[in-house]
Amino acid sequence: MGIGSGILLIALGAIFTFAVRANVWWIDLRAVGWVFMLAGVAVLAITLSYWQARRQRARTLIVEENRLSHPTAMMPPPPDPPPPNAPPR
Repeated sequence: MGIGSGILLIALGAIFTFAVRANVWWIDLRAVGWVFMLAGVAVLAITLSYWQARRQRARTLIVEENRLSHPTAMMPPPPDPPPPNAPPR
């Protein structure tokens, strides 16, 4: 089931609850409509939470860097800046 199924259940439930005015002695169509709408909302919520969890898992990226495998020339540290009260050279 997915988003389409959830929307279909919500639409069928709304039709049974608000649009059908038939009196069937063995079933309450308004109650069936509310059950369909609640089931549709549950399907939508489960589907969206599954997609959200899947999206978060897909974005996880692990990068490992070994600095010993990439030797570079050692650069000396930059000289310290002169103190603010020192005369200019």
